[in-house]
Amino acid sequence: MGDDLYLSVGNQTITGWTDIRVTRGIERCVSDFDIGLTENQIELNVPTEVVVQPGDSCLVELGADLVLTGYVDNYVPSISPNEHGVRVTGRSRCEDLVDCSAVWPNGQISGTSALDVATKLAAHYGISVRCDVSDLIAIPQFNIFIGETPFEIIERVSRYSQLLVYDEPDGNLRLARANPGVQAAGGLVQGVNIQSASVVYSAVDRFSKYTCFAQSVLAYSDAGIGPNMIATVDDVGVQRVRERYIVAEAVQGFQDLAKRRAIWEMNRRAGRAAFVMVKTDSWRDASGTLWTPNTLVLVDIPKLKVSNETWLIGEVSYRRSLDEGTTCEMVIMDPAAYLPEPIALQPLFVDSNVLGSQQ
Repeated sequence: MGDDLYLSVGNQTITGWTDIRVTRGIERCVSDFDIGLTENQIELNVPTEVVVQPGDSCLVELGADLVLTGYVDNYVPSISPNEHGVRVTGRSRCEDLVDCSAVWPNGQISGTSALDVATKLAAHYGISVRCDVSDLIAIPQFNIFIGETPFEIIERVSRYSQLLVYDEPDGNLRLARANPGVQAAGGLVQGVNIQSASVVYSAVDRFSKYTCFAQSVLAYSDAGIGPNMIATVDDVGVQRVRERYIVAEAVQGFQDLAKRRAIWEMNRRAGRAAFVMVKTDSWRDASGTLWTPNTLVLVDIPKLKVSNETWLIGEVSYRRSLDEGTTCEMVIMDPAAYLPEPIALQPLFVDSNVLGSQQ
């Protein structure tokens, strides 16, 4: 099997695509593809054969590597005076977690972990969940709002344990931390395998001091959790006075949230103050492995003042076109830029007597 894109639908596998884009990332759910095939139109009176139907299950492979398991969203045949073509778009199986509503008995969650919540919500739509992180925090009681999607809930509870939420090539869901210790072979090196690159250096979203107020969200109770707690952290990388106030949701028992929220705000903004966008000439690294999100990579681009930095691949787009051939576009940042925000979950309609008994 050559290093081409293979779309398998039903009993057929279709290749020869002339326009390819498959995108995966650790801050996007879901992975998606947009592929097209253009041929000279020999007989304009012969309609383009329909090879897939919207809603069909599909597999997308690059060479022998599975990159997406999902569904066809759109099938678009087209004609022009000199050619005809087809375009197919689709997304991972996890699209149902993004599009559909969450189904949960009684609409209330309490005393469980992010993995348990994700597993139960995803199971309704036939999707499995994987998580290798063991130090998951028990989730306090909170209610699901009617109309919320499974992904919205899963992302919210996963941030509570500092987990990223993204889909895997087999179409199932992954809960993971950034920077797993896996590193791509060979790296991305100026003059070796980089076609083009740019670095965005920005001071726009950085501040010298972050002051965080942990405000109670027990809006429906008679009792609060005491006065708002204040935490501050300083970013020594910002030279002039630039202060920012932020508010972190807080519930009883999470008095350290303000400090964690302030540190996260500083780290994330500092990490995103410089990121690299790279276009390389292959879908694969030096060992033949596909460039993969949540993988460390050595970046050496001296002309852009990025020398031997080991950063994290956040997003990958595998591309092919008649004009540019085979390329891979990546967004790469300091791993600190991908640390999820710590949040406290809102327990709605909490009985004030219960809170009083815990004080």
